[in-house]
Amino acid sequence: MFLCTHNSARSILAEALLNHLGQGRFEAYSAGSSPAENQVPNPLALETLQRAGITTEGLHSKSWDVFAEADAPHMDLVITVCDSAAGEVCPFWPGQPTTAHWGYADPSQVPGDDDARREAFRQTLHMMRRRLETFISLPAARLSKLALEKTARDLASDTPPAQ
Repeated sequence: MFLCTHNSARSILAEALLNHLGQGRFEAYSAGSSPAENQVPNPLALETLQRAGITTEGLHSKSWDVFAEADAPHMDLVITVCDSAAGEVCPFWPGQPTTAHWGYADPSQVPGDDDARREAFRQTLHMMRRRLETFISLPAARLSKLALEKTARDLASDTPPAQ
């Protein structure tokens, strides 16, 4: 699960990218700590994904409360991708998943025109891709419950974990 405040840009990018790269090995979700009423994914996030050949089907903004319910999918790992969500008290997640913070600047807040923001979204997706490609290439033993927290936190510093 990827968390951000509004679930409109960074967390949406990460969800779609991991589902794309993982090819069924992982099931990624995203949510926001406080999405605005009627929040939708940022159009530039969707455009960036589509230009990269990544499906945007089914992507929508939602509150993290949806994933704290008893019938919610089980989460093994919860990663915050924005600093404001990292500092918030998360709800109780069933199964007590591992948590990590992978901070990315908000591409939607880049000054300038839409072309400048498009480039910021493209760069954010590129940074996420590097980190997630490393993550998915790890052997299964590195993704066990005990090793998952260290692995995810090592990736936060862009220090490739030992395989």
